[in-house]
Amino acid sequence: MIETIPLPTTDDPVDHAFWQGCLDSQLLIQSCNDCGHVQHPPRAMCPMCQSMELGWNRASGMGTIWSYTIPHAPLLPAFAEIAPYIVAVIMPDDFPGLRIVGALADPGGNSIGGIDPGTVAIGMSVRLTFVQLVDDVALPCWFPAEAGITWEKEKQQ
Repeated sequence: MIETIPLPTTDDPVDHAFWQGCLDSQLLIQSCNDCGHVQHPPRAMCPMCQSMELGWNRASGMGTIWSYTIPHAPLLPAFAEIAPYIVAVIMPDDFPGLRIVGALADPGGNSIGGIDPGTVAIGMSVRLTFVQLVDDVALPCWFPAEAGITWEKEKQQ
């Protein structure tokens, strides 16, 4: 794994539930309790109705690649050891219109990368996995659905 990767702040009240969900192998999507708008990344207020009454919904873990890129020369030196890797924009199946950016990872969630770029295509079905970077940070990542591996911890046990 990357030793020097910049880590997200996970104790911000706006997105703490998101990061805790990732540690629990759950992708949580923020939604407005007043108008139902869903949003990612999490925010303190709904951009549609300006409500601050926000909640969380669990995503199924299935999605489709909307777009992707393969950084060969990363802007941050910390990512050099895993380049080239694939970063994709994912449309979650159960949240139409939402887009989530994430890396493609090996199906076991052991590391970012490990997916042959020649096998990736826009419109490809993907499944969710989580890559544990440190004790308190897990990143939601994706892998081709054809791999046939489930992402839920309780199904792996």
